[in-house]
Amino acid sequence: FEQARNFCNKLWNASRFSLINLENYEAAEVADDQLAVEDRWLLSRLSTVTQQVTASLESYHFADAARALYDFAWDDFCSLYVEISKPRMQDELTRPIVQRVLAHALDTLLRLLHPMVPYITEEVWQLLGQVAPQRGLRDIETAAESIMIATWPVADQARQDVEIENRFAKFQATLGAIREIRSRQNIKNHEQIEFCVRCDEEIARLVRPMEPYLGSMAKATSTGWGPDVSPPATNAMINSGGMEIFVDLKDFIDVEAELARNVKEEKRLAGQIQGIEKKLGNANFVDRAPADVVQAERDKLTVLQD
Repeated sequence: FEQARNFCNKLWNASRFSLINLENYEAAEVADDQLAVEDRWLLSRLSTVTQQVTASLESYHFADAARALYDFAWDDFCSLYVEISKPRMQDELTRPIVQRVLAHALDTLLRLLHPMVPYITEEVWQLLGQVAPQRGLRDIETAAESIMIATWPVADQARQDVEIENRFAKFQATLGAIREIRSRQNIKNHEQIEFCVRCDEEIARLVRPMEPYLGSMAKATSTGWGPDVSPPATNAMINSGGMEIFVDLKDFIDVEAELARNVKEEKRLAGQIQGIEKKLGNANFVDRAPADVVQAERDKLTVLQD
């Protein structure tokens, strides 16, 4: 219930942002060459998720549909696109394009979510209809009077772009790692930090063009990408999706406090390892428990030891 409440709050706040920024919205077709890279990514993800959710519902895999929508709405639409589009919203030249993409994406997301959160989607649908009664990027249509009688979205497969989705997935992992390290090390959000990423050349090629977004969204400047990157002498590191992301702590680290934190963490892990070793050393458990349960404990032990 708490997870669902938090999700609905997130959706409501992102919808409020969208509605506020749709002031003076005018419906019009949007050509592909007018779309920024983040627009093309969002539309690709929207098509992919529409396809996934439709297939899941048609095969009665409701949990899979809910998870796909939760992740897209929270991580892609609310947390990333809404945030990354803010500067373009302030520019009179780019604002109309962002408005049309935002209205179209919110329209589709509401229809996909409606079977699961009917009341909030109907309310936002009515509010969206007041500021953007006509919506669409290629075919402009007047919105249905109620979301209950709106047509189900159809995935526009021509919008799907595997490379751009991979690029943004790696970007999101990098952004998340930098923010997690900032939070873990108690580095204030306004303080500029430096980072580097050790990864293969293909990942570097994908993510390096996203550096300006990391600068604006994470106050982070890159010092290097690729397999030959050397981490700073004092660093915090997170391993994610084939990337080792290092944040330079030369200006922030308290060596004594960091040692104390690591000693505490070592004791916690040692206690968990001892508990699992004791369980696996118990013949009654190993002989009587289902094989998959025993294997799960062995896998957990390996992860803790690593």
